[in-house]
Formats: sequence, C-alpha cells, structure tokens
Amino acid sequence: MSNTLTYAYKGRDAAGKLVKGRVEAPSEAAVVNRLRTMSIAPIEINQSAAATGLQMELSFGTSDKKVKLKDLAVMSRQLATMIAAGLSLLKALTILSEQTENKALARSLGNVRQLVETGSSFSDALARQGRVFPPLMIHLVRAGETGGFLDQSLESTAHTFEKDVQLRQTIKSAMTYPVVVLVMAIVAVIGMLLFVVPVFKTMFADLGGELPLPTQVLVVLSENMYWILPIVLAAGGAGAWWWNKHKYDDKVRSTVDPWRLKIPVFGELFRKVAIARFARNFATMTRSGVPILQSLAIVGDTSGNWVIEDALRKIQDSVRSGKSVSGPMAAEPVFPPMVVQMVSVGEDSGSMEQMLGKIADFYEDEVQSMTEQLTALIEPLMIAFIGVIIGGIILALYMPMFALYDQIGG
Repeated sequence: MSNTLTYAYKGRDAAGKLVKGRVEAPSEAAVVNRLRTMSIAPIEINQSAAATGLQMELSFGTSDKKVKLKDLAVMSRQLATMIAAGLSLLKALTILSEQTENKALARSLGNVRQLVETGSSFSDALARQGRVFPPLMIHLVRAGETGGFLDQSLESTAHTFEKDVQLRQTIKSAMTYPVVVLVMAIVAVIGMLLFVVPVFKTMFADLGGELPLPTQVLVVLSENMYWILPIVLAAGGAGAWWWNKHKYDDKVRSTVDPWRLKIPVFGELFRKVAIARFARNFATMTRSGVPILQSLAIVGDTSGNWVIEDALRKIQDSVRSGKSVSGPMAAEPVFPPMVVQMVSVGEDSGSMEQMLGKIADFYEDEVQSMTEQLTALIEPLMIAFIGVIIGGIILALYMPMFALYDQIGG
C-alpha cells in the first residue's frame, strides 16, 4: 500500500469521448496499462495527492438522495462482472468510483474503497454510507463475503434491482396518463373560471332576471377564485411537504397502506406489485444463504407496503417459535392462496428459492398485463371525464340564454 500512488488522467474512450478520472497505481506505466484494459487512450497523466482520512470522513455527510435504484442496479452488475473476471475488489471499486456518472454514488464508492483499504469488510463499508445502499444489498453482500461467492451475490442484487426498476416503470406508465389528463382538466376548469365566466357574467347582468342554480355556482366560484386558488395551492404545498416528511412514519403507513390496497382497480395492482417485490427479494435472499429470520425482516422492510411488512413480522415470530413459513402465511389475508400453496410446496420439497422465483415471475407478468389493460381502459374514461366537466360548465353558462329564448318564444 505504501508504494501505491494516485494519478489523475485524461483520455479518450473507444467512442472517442473525452474522459478523465483518478486511479491508484505504483507507477505511470501501470496507469497506462490500467487505462488500456479500460479501452481508454491516455492523453495526459499526472500524479496527484491521495484523499486524506479527514477528507474521507468529511465526505461521509454527502447527500445520498440523488442515488437512484437504477444507478445501484448498473453499479452492482458492473461490479459483479469485474470481480467474476478476476479483478480485485479494490481495483473494481476504483474503476467504478471514477466511471460512475452519478456524483453522489461515485463519492460513496470512493468512501467504500478507502474503508476497504483500511481493513473494513465490503458489507460494513457499504453500511457506513448512510442510506445510499439498501439493507437488502448490504446483507446479500455480507452473505457473499462469508460464503465466498461475492460475484454471485452482486449478480443477484443487480437482478433484483433491475426487476424492481421494471416494476416501478410499469406503475409509472399506468399512472402517468390519468395524472396528466387530470392536471389538464383542472387547469382548463381554472382557466374558464378566471377568464371565460367573467365575460358571461357581464352578459348575464345586462340580460337581467334570476340565474339558474348551476350558473350561480359558477359565478360565485369565479368571483372568489382569486382568493380560493392561493389557499388551495398553499394547502396543497403544505400537504405535499407534510407527506414528504412523514410518509415513512409507521403511524402514517399503517393508515395509508391498507387503504391503498382497497382502492378500486388500482388496489389490486398495488397488491400484486408488493407481492412480486416480496417474492423476488425473498428468493434472492434465500439463494444467497441469508438466514430465514433475517431474510423475513429485510424483505418486510423492502416490500414497500406496511400490510405485507406487518404480516411478515408475524410470520417471523411464528418461525422463531419453530413453525413453518406457509402456516402463519395462510392466516394473512394479503397473501393469495396460490402464494401460500407454492411456498408450502417449496418448503416440503426443499425448493423454496425456485418457488419464490416462479411467484415473482407470475406476479410481475400479472402487473404488466394489468397495466396494459388499465391503460387501454383509462384513456376513454378520462376523455369522458373531461367531456363531462367541460360540457357541464358550458351547459351552465348557456342555461340563462336558453331561459331567455323560452321567454321570448313564450
């Protein structure tokens, strides 16, 4: 370690793009060889000062909010590939910390590398990075370190994260269209109340007579919109701030998550997503040799739904007392009978990992299919919804004119 120096370099990759970074090597010639293995043609190489322990400690406080699950999936896949190819962990971490585009993740990987250099285990170094690396990844890495199959654990981590990213994208694709249409409808209604209704209000005043009730409601809303709108926006902002601050509180989750599973149509989708995530993570933990009690605790935390988390806590207590997983699982309504039966078969046959994988595959396919059906169904429903809202406003505006025509005709 004492002969290792830090070098800053500039070069061009295989695509001709200018890249720069830092590597640790005993000599400039070793840096050149390292860059060639990375398919980088060096342009400039200079020796630089290595990060001190003080700098390392100060960097622990960097924000980890910008590290996305997709970034972790890519990082895990690349790290597994390099370790399987024979690179040492330190070399692999050095390359990743220099090449990772996400700055927050790159800083954390640099910190991990320095901790590993000073004697920490890889899993402990990951755990010391705040909330950058999820507990699922930390425990899988720890199991891989203990069992001597770190590359396989990282492959499992990457696969699990990739599947989770796909699930999230599927849900986003189902929710994006109705949310956009709803926002457009709200903006259209506000625009009509602020700019169109006042024009008709002046016309109605000239005509005289009593306005129909729907028209009166529109006029009152239009007259008060200038103070109603700021209040609504302020309340919405305060609600969003409160939600972001408290959405992970157990008291809030224990109230919101059960209600979320009961929402018509979307509740079933949310349940299938949670079950798919539970089965995928549980299969990954089982494959990596993590003890079952520890696996149940971690899988519950990563399920994304308090109902499943609470059910898994009860199952964990039962397993601790010597019972099977499928027995107490059958008493939890959130788990469908098919899931319970497949887990039971997996326990009896010693193929729990395979059964959980099949459950995850099935429910991921179900989520994909249900999302496509919802997208096809929601589009005409949202068009009809907008038509009813805008049509109702227009009808309310023209009702006084219809009444006037009736008087003239009479």
